[in-house]
Amino acid sequence: MQKLVFIILFTFLFVEAQEQLYPPPTSLITIPTAGSLTRGSFSASMRMQKDGGLLNSLSVGFSDRFMFGLSLGASNLIGDRKPIPNPRPELMIKYRIIDESIRLPALSLGIDSQGFGKYNEADSIRRYDVKGYGLYLVSSKNWKSILGNLGLHFGVNYNLTENIDQDDDLNLFTGFDIEFNPEFSFLIEYNAALNQNNMTAETISLSNGGFLNAGFRFSIFQNLHLDLHFNNLLFDNEKVDYYNREVKINYIEYF
Repeated sequence: MQKLVFIILFTFLFVEAQEQLYPPPTSLITIPTAGSLTRGSFSASMRMQKDGGLLNSLSVGFSDRFMFGLSLGASNLIGDRKPIPNPRPELMIKYRIIDESIRLPALSLGIDSQGFGKYNEADSIRRYDVKGYGLYLVSSKNWKSILGNLGLHFGVNYNLTENIDQDDDLNLFTGFDIEFNPEFSFLIEYNAALNQNNMTAETISLSNGGFLNAGFRFSIFQNLHLDLHFNNLLFDNEKVDYYNREVKINYIEYF
């Protein structure tokens, strides 16, 4: 009897979504998903990050499978210190290899060279505070619950450019998003950061490094989204005093 009740509850709570009422996100807080912009749409975003940093990006959906984008930012842009521009525009390309089905997740291959935080050009490592994902392969599976869309995401990546520190290991990342209603979503992700610390795939541990990020996404209008991010929740007291707060505004429109 208990098993029957569980099956009934599960059926009502999580029904696999073959058609989503709301398109899944193309990214969570920092990690990419297998979701893509649709043909003829574009996304313009502005991320306000630490050290008065501002990161702007523009992405275009050339087809329902392929999207292309560029990003450019600077540190100290907000405040009274001299702005420090990032060294170059960064590239974003994503192609969905396999569409999501009832049984199988979607699978996308992409390149995203944009890192996060300040670019440490004066430092010998010459990279962002958090490395970009570089070349990545990511899978996503979405379900429709009584609340809204629930998405699970998992991927592997290799950074192609930020490897002067000689830490060029393959990296792992995962996350999920859940809609509480069409206007409000909760996001959480974990970037193992195996390519910028001493951890390996064998010694990976939530308490031993990596970046745990969480956030809330508010859909102010159908095509305007406001994100509040709380990054590096597993912060090391010896390195930073507190977790990192960010605000991101994203606007999606069609040509």
